Amino acid sequence: MLNCSACVIPDECKKAAEALFPPGGNTGSLEAVYAFADALGIGADYRTLLGSEDPRSPGSTPSQKKQKYLASFRNNLDLLIRKTWVEKTDEDRKEKLQDRIPGLMELITNADYLEALEEFSAVLEELAWLLFGAQSRKDDFTEYTFRIDTQMGLFWWYAGHIDKILPGLKDRALTRVILLLGICYLTDF
Repeated sequence: MLNCSACVIPDECKKAAEALFPPGGNTGSLEAVYAFADALGIGADYRTLLGSEDPRSPGSTPSQKKQKYLASFRNNLDLLIRKTWVEKTDEDRKEKLQDRIPGLMELITNADYLEALEEFSAVLEELAWLLFGAQSRKDDFTEYTFRIDTQMGLFWWYAGHIDKILPGLKDRALTRVILLLGICYLTDF
């Protein structure tokens, strides 16, 4: 699991972060998700991804436009994995991560949002390892990413909190928009 329990969040991100995942393992509102997307710098793209359909509708299925966006996400994630240089010892890890992507995409396409968010969390953990190596397992990983770039740090903070909110996540529509938040960020990464 990505470690971010003791992370110090920069002041400009704190309000959006605490609104999205309030202390105590709860999740915020749809408005908190939008504010977080704005803080990540993907607000406009995120709203486009959600489109004109009501994001609160638990039965929402991806439109053709969203299918294209998901294809872009998959392609970008695949490129990110393939083009990341890793030690010879991590080549197998890299291949296993690539093998997980079709299953993740199937969960998303089938609107199994809770399972997709669980799988997405696992994919992000492995992706962090590929991108940052052993640093991704250290207590100060999120703070490290905040020092690189504030929005990147905020994204990895989000990634580290997914596992913490999963047990209490009951709202299917909120699960969907939280998942799409990460998808949108990585599509534009």
